[in-house]
Amino acid sequence: MWVKAIDIVLDRLVMQGADLSTVLAIGGSAQQHGSLYWSRHGVKTLRNLNSDKFLHVQIDDSAFTVNRTPIWMDGSTEKQCVEMETAIGGRAEMLNISGSKCYARFTGPQIRKIYQERSNAYEETQRISLVSSFCASVFLGDIAPIDYGDASGMNLFDIKAKIWSKQCLNACAPDLEDRLGKPVPTSAIIGKICNFFVERFGFSPECIVTAFTGDNLSALSGMVLEQNCLVMSLGTSDTLIMNLKEQPRLEEGHVLCHPTEIGHFVGLMCFRNGSLVRDLFNKIEASSDWNKFNELLDSTPRGNYGNMALHFHSIEIIPNVKGVLRWTRNNSSENSETAKGVQKFLSPQTEIRALIEGQMLHKRAVASDMGFHFGDETKIVATGGASVNKSILQVISDVFNAPVFVQNESEAALFGAAYRAKYAIYLNSLVDVSRICHENNNVQHTATTGPLSYLDYITRFIPNHLRIVCEPSKDCEQIYSPMVERYRKMALILAKK
Repeated sequence: MWVKAIDIVLDRLVMQGADLSTVLAIGGSAQQHGSLYWSRHGVKTLRNLNSDKFLHVQIDDSAFTVNRTPIWMDGSTEKQCVEMETAIGGRAEMLNISGSKCYARFTGPQIRKIYQERSNAYEETQRISLVSSFCASVFLGDIAPIDYGDASGMNLFDIKAKIWSKQCLNACAPDLEDRLGKPVPTSAIIGKICNFFVERFGFSPECIVTAFTGDNLSALSGMVLEQNCLVMSLGTSDTLIMNLKEQPRLEEGHVLCHPTEIGHFVGLMCFRNGSLVRDLFNKIEASSDWNKFNELLDSTPRGNYGNMALHFHSIEIIPNVKGVLRWTRNNSSENSETAKGVQKFLSPQTEIRALIEGQMLHKRAVASDMGFHFGDETKIVATGGASVNKSILQVISDVFNAPVFVQNESEAALFGAAYRAKYAIYLNSLVDVSRICHENNNVQHTATTGPLSYLDYITRFIPNHLRIVCEPSKDCEQIYSPMVERYRKMALILAKK
């Protein structure tokens, strides 16, 4: 299906008059945590593509040892997760090495399940690709390496040393390193486009292929954010994405290698109780009218007269609890009776503000725990369905005491792929200049000319890619800082229920 999609997309581009000979470099984004298993015949076919035939006619079922491959939605590997963590000395060790505890949808446990339950298929597998490196392989005409960013979502990669972890590989399946190949930086140029695309679609033979990466990391590079930006995706489940200089020690959440900041990490935390809970309250309290919902939210002052609520209708990730707790200004954790809270607030506007403020206080606390440092330069970048709701964005701005921005363009993951390809061309040009200068003994030039950072280089072309929509109120920090600590007490009480 994926191979045929590449056929279709490129055919359409040519039919619409695109001059593909002008393409200098190709970057890519693909869904994370999926894996593909190349047969020896498949690798040979990939290296000998015939431009007179469609891709999908050549790279067919025989190219793979497993035809229905696991993707991120496959959660059937809990047994393998336990086995892998036990084999390396426990969950804490897995967390320390790979940046995440073993997750059922991650690639390492998926590979282990195939090794255990389909041993013949595993033995016949010559190479294993992630979806990102698989797509890059097609353009390269050879097995493309896995990039550091996507590798760090496998429970197999040492995110500090930037190499496959021997412990994790041994806990997963035998002879696995040979099947995975050597990983490369996300900014790496991995080769030139193969002749198939030159002859069939008119690409230049000099067109370079860069490392492809996963969609979350590609989206982050597409947003082109400063280090002090916190991304908040407001969807069915909410997600926080943040730049981290050091690896945090949180059991839940994911820590990945940063796609554009060498030596930095990306913290990624999902919250199950996002828009689904907001939608429920809109239905119950505002008759499914978002304008009315916003009027009720805006009619209540910041801090909500001390009324606070936690709504974990599904089992939350952090904290790992399910339930609802409402406190008025008179409730506290001082004794068990007052800690129980109340069943319902007296007005719909109080309910709605307590919900939204509670959700954002929860996120602020978790971001702090992950190691994100809030300060005067902090910016929030909102994405996702609820990012069009200015009333909710204003609560975010106040709770985080930071301005909220939205992007001027959608499809950040696709833009990120293109931006990384452009940056790779730039870095490669500096290497060529440095080589020429060295050959001409121009040592001063090579010593004083350093590359621009990804941020500085790309923002030269997109200077106004973010638009401010909300700024924090002057009194918000004195209101919400104490409420963060009160939220933590409420979370502890809810966990004991």
